[in-house]
Amino acid sequence: MAQPDWIVVGAGFTGATFAERMASAGRKVLVVDARSHIGGNAFDDFNEHGILVHRYGPHVFHTNSDMVWNYLSRFTKWLPYEHKVLGLVEGKLVPIPFNLNSLALLFAPEAAARVEETLVCSYGSGHRVPILKLMNSSVPALRDFGHYIYEQVYAGYTFKQWGLRPEELNSSVTARVPIRVDRDDRYFLDKFQAMPRGGYAAMFSRMLAHPNITVQLNCCWSDIRQSVSAEGILYTGALDELLDYRFGALQYRSCRFEHRTTAQDKVQPVGTINYPNSEIFTRVTEQKFLTGQVTASTTLVAEYPEPHEIGQTIAYYPVPRAENEQLYRRYLAAAKAEHPRMLFSGRLADYQYYNMDQACARALTLAYNHGADLTKTEVEYPQHEGSFSQTP
Repeated sequence: MAQPDWIVVGAGFTGATFAERMASAGRKVLVVDARSHIGGNAFDDFNEHGILVHRYGPHVFHTNSDMVWNYLSRFTKWLPYEHKVLGLVEGKLVPIPFNLNSLALLFAPEAAARVEETLVCSYGSGHRVPILKLMNSSVPALRDFGHYIYEQVYAGYTFKQWGLRPEELNSSVTARVPIRVDRDDRYFLDKFQAMPRGGYAAMFSRMLAHPNITVQLNCCWSDIRQSVSAEGILYTGALDELLDYRFGALQYRSCRFEHRTTAQDKVQPVGTINYPNSEIFTRVTEQKFLTGQVTASTTLVAEYPEPHEIGQTIAYYPVPRAENEQLYRRYLAAAKAEHPRMLFSGRLADYQYYNMDQACARALTLAYNHGADLTKTEVEYPQHEGSFSQTP
């Protein structure tokens, strides 16, 4: 293509959404990604057993945003799916997030009834109570209950995930962990909960199929920055990498995924099982729950969080600590000063954990602010039902 109007660095949710909207606004867009595939961490493909696997851990789509749902529905049909998670606590599998069903499974009937009554009287049925609030309750029974959940469900999982105790992370992390005063075992409570029929990679392929978009894979920003120019650049990568780590490396956590396929229909009772206190992995996800496939075998993926090593592992999770946020702000100020034509967005560029719908919504807003119409579509994107009964 000729010199593009926009360069988008990264072909995940943020980059693909922004690129598609700018392309539909008549702009020529070059999308580059260092990986060999589009879709970022949401990428999925079929393994040698014909099972669709999320290569970078489970990605379950959920949102309360009509805007995001309607936008993505242009590029995929949906398979309804409500994710459920169980945690292995004191030898029993209990619903996560912790709710009244979890309480009944772990406590003796009379003790469970007393705690339930106190929770309902104190907070009301159906409420979600942050664990930090319970731990600081003036009611001894609730305070003890909060500490029990903290130790049995949260502390061990957090240490494995982050390599840090919860008290070493920003207090906002603990504040977000809820106890649900209900018996709803769904992991998410959003208005829309579904999986792209045919997979995420197929959805991203349609998003980037616009004739105004050119995609270059196995291509870093550093590979093209001297040879290609554009009126605007959306950068979704890490800012410390962009600036050659001049202030030191930002802290991230990475993850190793271990895949196991067995000749059974299904192994687990739900999509994901968490292991807060046993095993060295954090969770195991059975892919067929998420994809709705019908196959004779099943693939399970265990996750082993680990430190991020520059050049060796993939940076997945910004570590939420005050000193890291301070260093990030220093990088952001320098990046804006040195790259005035660049926009920064995404989990890495914003040094912030985003759900998929949040990344999409932020990209839609950025595109709108730079002249894109959020409703207009110039081309008819192909729709595809997808089939999971056979290996493609």
